[in-house]
Amino acid sequence: MKSDGTRSEGTHDDIPSGRTAVVVGGGLAGVTAALALADAGVRVTLLEGRPRLGGLAFSFQRGDLTVDNGQHVYLRCCTAYRWFLDRIEGTALAPLQDRLDVPVLDLAKPEGRRLGRLRRDPLPVPLHLGRSLAAYPHLSLAERARVGRAALALKGLDLADPSLDAQDFGSWLAAHGQSARAVEALWDLVGVATLNAVAGDASLGLAAMVFKTGLLSDPGAADIGWAHVPLGELHDRLARKALDSAGVRTEVRTRVTSVSTNENGSWNVQVPGETLTADAVVLATAQREAHDLLPDGALDAPGNLLEIGTAPILNVHVVYDRTVLTKPFFAALGSPVQWVFDRTDASGLREGQYLALSQSAAQDEIDAPVAVLRERYLPELERLLPGARGAGVRDFFVTRERTATFAPTPGVGRLRPGARTKAPGLYLAGAWTATGWPATMESAVRSGVLAADAALNTLGRPRPRHLFEFEEAA
Repeated sequence: MKSDGTRSEGTHDDIPSGRTAVVVGGGLAGVTAALALADAGVRVTLLEGRPRLGGLAFSFQRGDLTVDNGQHVYLRCCTAYRWFLDRIEGTALAPLQDRLDVPVLDLAKPEGRRLGRLRRDPLPVPLHLGRSLAAYPHLSLAERARVGRAALALKGLDLADPSLDAQDFGSWLAAHGQSARAVEALWDLVGVATLNAVAGDASLGLAAMVFKTGLLSDPGAADIGWAHVPLGELHDRLARKALDSAGVRTEVRTRVTSVSTNENGSWNVQVPGETLTADAVVLATAQREAHDLLPDGALDAPGNLLEIGTAPILNVHVVYDRTVLTKPFFAALGSPVQWVFDRTDASGLREGQYLALSQSAAQDEIDAPVAVLRERYLPELERLLPGARGAGVRDFFVTRERTATFAPTPGVGRLRPGARTKAPGLYLAGAWTATGWPATMESAVRSGVLAADAALNTLGRPRPRHLFEFEEAA
């Protein structure tokens, strides 16, 4: 079997003989499932087709720069991903804000560029956002009052109500008095970044989950965290180190071609040149790949996986010859620019400044030529950041994730399968499975936990208590 030449220091010889599992896919879902199974004493092999771990949250080299394929953030309420960071000893490398604070620059007002902030106070919900909302300059006084009423109505929704999945968030907001401006300046400001869809295209169930959990559950729930190092440092190097220490056999550049049962009732996992046998298999791949690997009868409606749509994210990368932004990040209104992050230190840039623009729900731009995007975004950055005017642009490039997330459209909830299949010993993991969360790093980690828990139950293995500590913190 192919390997990248960096084999584990730990081996299966360190683990008592017993149950075995193969995890297909080395993204956050697969790494989590592999760690959880190994921690319970299962002999695990993790197979990944790419030359690295991390799935769609990874880094690559561009000259002397270490570049993330896109900006990924998490919130304090993302207790599973926080557990994952702790498990791979990466918590200190991706710290949280002490307190939610989002600068919001608006270019739509006639008076020109205006700065507002969304930040919380150390008060109970919903008072923690009261002062910030009352002073938010991008909405009128009447709009702010209506936002408060809509937030209380949203807080009252029952996330277990299946009818929420069939409704779109935009219609619900309109029915609760939200103007187009309020949707743009507040609801979509948060929702597009977390759901990868505008309100009119998003399931009310998923939107309600995001806002109730992130903004209306605990005062600190929406505090933002992000990696201060390249994502590959966390999701590849440290993840590989944790897998090695747990005794997981990790193989990259290894594409699985089929998964089937054998005459002994166990599973055969076929890769070029080798057949692996296992008591349990976790498919932690994208939904279409999982569909192609599923044996007949494993799901009642396997076609549902193909009906789960995808949504793109475009990332614009600009390297200036000087510092043009003094904040770690900001969000923008009245501009095609959505969110801008300073990635200078994380990238290893020694002179100048490197900014990364994260553009979610980018269906209209995902295939635009780089020259077109350059003509569009460089002038916008000059409008937003006076320091960019006259600054030299040393590099401009884009990264495109055409299938970055599943599309959180109304009705998607009924298409998302759980961790268990009808085939004993075969489990599903991935942000697209039924975690209750949109397609986030949190959802991916939760799916890996759910798949591992189901597998351990079937294998008769004890549930590692430390794996589920995040549930108590939720």
